[in-house]
Amino acid sequence: MSADVKSDNQPYDEINVTPMLDLAYVLLVVFIILTTASVQGVKVQSPTTQASNNLAKPQVRAVTITADGAVYLDAYPVSMDQMRDTLAQYKAANPALPLVLKADAAAQYEKVMEVLEVVKKLDITEIGLVTKRAAPE
Repeated sequence: MSADVKSDNQPYDEINVTPMLDLAYVLLVVFIILTTASVQGVKVQSPTTQASNNLAKPQVRAVTITADGAVYLDAYPVSMDQMRDTLAQYKAANPALPLVLKADAAAQYEKVMEVLEVVKKLDITEIGLVTKRAAPE
């Protein structure tokens, strides 16, 4: 036991790398979370409005319409029939299902109306439209 104790004058031969590894693991986890959060969703050019409130709620489902008319449900491309079936399942699990519609400013109005008709037929009443807040004048 006395062999393990070093006197004050003797240098240490080992480097303790445990704190350095702890820091590296924490940084790795932070970078994984940040890159995952920044990649989600489909990029669209949202229209701007003067007043808009944040409608983010837990378990919000997002329907995205791109400029070329492609429809995405939670970042996955879907047809109208697939969207109807999936939203019906979500609605059965959560009767007060909140939904946000995020369409490109150049998207066809007809495609937006098709999505809104499906939502109305499923009796989803909590729906929000995603816009960009205009710069104050």
